[in-house]
Formats: sequence, C-alpha cells, structure tokens
Amino acid sequence: MEFNKIEQLFEKYFEARTTEAEEQELRDYFSGGQVAEHLEPYRAMFAYFSDAKKERSIRQVPLKPRKTLYQWISVAAGIVLVAGIFFGKQYQERKEAEYAYLQTKKALGLLAENLDRGKEKVAYLQEFEDTKQKIIKNN
Repeated sequence: MEFNKIEQLFEKYFEARTTEAEEQELRDYFSGGQVAEHLEPYRAMFAYFSDAKKERSIRQVPLKPRKTLYQWISVAAGIVLVAGIFFGKQYQERKEAEYAYLQTKKALGLLAENLDRGKEKVAYLQEFEDTKQKIIKNN
C-alpha cells in the first residue's frame, strides 16, 4: 500500500499537482533507507532539493536602486513624445483653420464678384425702365 501511494504522489509531483504536505512525504521517503529500485535515480534529486533549501546568501543586497543615464534619457524621450503630440495637434488644428479661412475667403470673393455683375445688370434694367417711363409719359 505504501509503495502505491508513493507512486501516485510521484506522478502528481511531476504533474505539479502536489501539496506541500505531499512533497514533504516524498522528501521523507527519498531520504529514508528503503527506496524502490526504479526510483533510486531520483534520490539524488530530492537530496539536492533538501540541501539547496538550507543554503543562505550572505551577500549584501543594495536597497537603493541606481539611477542610470538611460533611465533619464527614457524619461526625457517620453516627455518629448508627449509634447510633440500635444503641440503637433495644435499646429495641425491651426493649419486646418487657416485653410478653412482661405477657402471661405475665396468663396465669398466669388460671390461678391457675381453680385457685382448682377448689380451692373440691374443698373442697365433701371435705365431701360426710366426710358420706358419717358416714352409712356410722352404718348
């Protein structure tokens, strides 16, 4: 029964489905004296994991992150990018407004030109009307 349970735990271990208690049971089994012959190669692996768990580092870890030139360059590039988008949009809107103004000015100029021609025709009609009235009064 014990052997079947270890086989099942071993399968679960390699499928990454074991709990901490089940892994401890496997470590105890492999650190013990009797290990199944076909599982003997895995004894060294579990022994290594047990030894590695006990290791501690004595190296000092710096707590302050070092600011490098590249970090400041990336910040500056981000600011330039945002400013370029902001001012570029304003520039584009101003150019579009100037274009719309020029098109409107051109259209109104054409309208004024056509109205002047119409005014000349009306003046000619007025002269015709005056002449007609003189003829009617003389008859």
